Amino acid sequence: MAAVAAAGGSRRGRLRYVAERRGVLAGLLISPAVLFITALVGAPLVLAVYLSFTNAQAGSLTGKWVGLANFRAAWRDPIFRGALKHTAEMTLISQAVVVICAGLLAHALIHRFRGRWLLRFLILLPWAAPISLTVIGFLWFYDPQASIWNWFLIKLHIVTPLTKPNWLGTPNAAMSSIITVQAWRTIPFATVIFIAGISSIPQEVDDAAAIDGATGLRKFWYVSLPLQLPIAMVAILFGIVFTATDMVVPYILTNGGPFNSTQMITTWAFTTGINSGNVGEGAAIALFLLPVLAFVAIGMLVFARRAEVT
Repeated sequence: MAAVAAAGGSRRGRLRYVAERRGVLAGLLISPAVLFITALVGAPLVLAVYLSFTNAQAGSLTGKWVGLANFRAAWRDPIFRGALKHTAEMTLISQAVVVICAGLLAHALIHRFRGRWLLRFLILLPWAAPISLTVIGFLWFYDPQASIWNWFLIKLHIVTPLTKPNWLGTPNAAMSSIITVQAWRTIPFATVIFIAGISSIPQEVDDAAAIDGATGLRKFWYVSLPLQLPIAMVAILFGIVFTATDMVVPYILTNGGPFNSTQMITTWAFTTGINSGNVGEGAAIALFLLPVLAFVAIGMLVFARRAEVT
């Protein structure tokens, strides 16, 4: 009995030693999150990949194997090619606006002044508020009859009641409206990341820059920007992914209209796969974004790593 107890205690001791090793313990602690993400994201992704190679229709998760036929059909569709162009246009322009506005806001909010906490709270609200609720609010702002923007333009005598723009009824204005809302909702997230990046710069760096005569724009270009660049790249990466894969804003504002001039990859995939019932083709359309975003993510992470200042 004593020998058995000793053997059991020795085995438990070895298991405890192995479990307390840094690599093993880290794996054990992160495994629930990995399993959750795998079940939440991995399983639907695998199913979408399978469906994209079949002719599955609505109401069924199986279909006849058709190979690359869905991808070829999507690429020949001019609406799809237009959606691809609109998605790139919306993403690039909105993120350029986000980077500029978030950078300016972060550098302003890093200084101490009365009411700073309230201003930070108000800036964070667009990101914290439910996106569907805020976009429905923008529908009122852009309403052809009751638009608050048109009211201001009329009061400023920039337009007249007869020449006021139809924000969601013409192609260029509709695309501008979507880009504005996308930038508006992403700016708070980028601002918080920029503030974190600026706050992480040691005070000794600023003091050394001041002693060397680097102030104002020169300090920003040669000192602040290189130190902020890696974390700024992370903010831009998240912004690109969130914007390119978002369906709520374009779907609620225009639903791809007018005349498919604001059709995005996400909205066209939903229209094809859900509304039209062509599940296989809709999955193929949605998967066109996967390699593009993966390439962008890898490239930006590599650039951010090389930009790190050691």
